[in-house]
Amino acid sequence: MKPNLSDNPIRASFQLKHQSSNPKRHTDQFALDVDLTLPGSGVSVIFGPSGSGKTTLLRCIAGLETPDQGNLIVNGEVWQNASLFMPTHRRPVGYVFQESSLFPHLTAGGNLAYARKRAGKKISDQLYDHAIEIMGINDILHRSPQQLSGGERQRVAIARALLINPRLLLMDEPLASLDKRRKQEIIPYLERLGATLDIPIIYVSHSMDEVTRLADHVVVLKQGKVATQGGLTEVFSHIDLPLDYGDDTGVVLQGQVVERDPKWHLARIAFSDGELWVRDRGDALHQSVRVRVLARDISLTLTPSTQSSILNTLAVKVDAITGDSDEAMSLVRLKTGEEYLIARLTCRSVDYLQLKPGQSLWAQIKSVAIVR
Repeated sequence: MKPNLSDNPIRASFQLKHQSSNPKRHTDQFALDVDLTLPGSGVSVIFGPSGSGKTTLLRCIAGLETPDQGNLIVNGEVWQNASLFMPTHRRPVGYVFQESSLFPHLTAGGNLAYARKRAGKKISDQLYDHAIEIMGINDILHRSPQQLSGGERQRVAIARALLINPRLLLMDEPLASLDKRRKQEIIPYLERLGATLDIPIIYVSHSMDEVTRLADHVVVLKQGKVATQGGLTEVFSHIDLPLDYGDDTGVVLQGQVVERDPKWHLARIAFSDGELWVRDRGDALHQSVRVRVLARDISLTLTPSTQSSILNTLAVKVDAITGDSDEAMSLVRLKTGEEYLIARLTCRSVDYLQLKPGQSLWAQIKSVAIVR
């Protein structure tokens, strides 16, 4: 179910200034000035480049950082305002860091048992078993941290964070220290976490892959300020983007698997008024999936082509055209049904096709280029 901002939202506003003690240095100056309303369920991803304030914002929410001014209300309970600052140990948050930080002298199960003991009587056997099940770690509880892969250590760390029975789960780039293979190993567990937990998750990342797979709501930070925020598909369907995403510029489409072609190992994804053929990842029929279509992988044609290797051709209408960070390029926003696509074209191509808002034409997308 899509998170609703009216359902027990999280309201947070912080103002904080960091400045180097050396007045001759300006590189360490940083100011955070944010005012947010986040859904009280689902996964809210704080997204942006390094140095944009993502971790600082998360530390303010956890109470690990004391801002100059701050207000925080979680599910109707005031955690912080002008006259109140709930200390970190009293805030019912689970915090997952970039490194798992497991006790090396304890097994994985020993680390969980220690966390359970620290949490006290409020941790039921049911919650303990659920944390182990949801992260799929029952078979590795007997191993020491040194015997675990990076992905396995992080899964244990996440289960440990759940054992305090938090009302809010904070995750600070938990995949940053993992290689690509380990990231792909753990992401399905994070998807399951977001789908099954009744508590909101605030997840910090600068990876578009993680945002696409995990986010329900997105907050884009730029230089300590909120550049834009909203639903996943909404945020990335704009061409007046607050950040230069470069090759990652594109949209996220939410659809459903309606056909699987075992001969060619392809799946047909239906969305709104269109459909796309993509590589079959083994998803079940009727399963909801997300796909990312990058602007660089879309070509436009005035007439539909039937003699082409490109499987996906969608009828579109030009919605808007704007310049790109590269002077030779333009971004073209296209509407297909209720969905939007973004195409990156050379300015020469825009001129050659005489593109203008309201014009109807066809978008071509290679199946091999669609990111899942």
